[in-house]
Amino acid sequence: MAHAHESNTKRIWFVFALLSVVTTVEVALGMAKPAALYMTNFLGMNLLNWIFIILTLVKAYYIVWAFMHMEGETKALRRAVVWTVVFLVLYIVFILLVEANYVFGVYRDSTIKWNF
Repeated sequence: MAHAHESNTKRIWFVFALLSVVTTVEVALGMAKPAALYMTNFLGMNLLNWIFIILTLVKAYYIVWAFMHMEGETKALRRAVVWTVVFLVLYIVFILLVEANYVFGVYRDSTIKWNF
């Protein structure tokens, strides 16, 4: 029994270290804001924002997998949770990009002035 506890402790520390590294990379990129990433557009958004989205999804995955014990659940439950989240995240990213592009077009092409 002690061996399982030790293994679990190592796994938790590994996930903690991984999440800490990913968070540190996010903060460093947010503070540095490299022009190569910030000024390069990909699919309607700059690369820096895409990197933030991907790193946030990686952190969410490890939090759910390790700290919410999804690795011990049945395959069907894991798939139901993961595919629902993947669908919702893709859907919200799509909606945000479409709506932001529309609002930008309205302000760019109309007589409404930018006041913010």
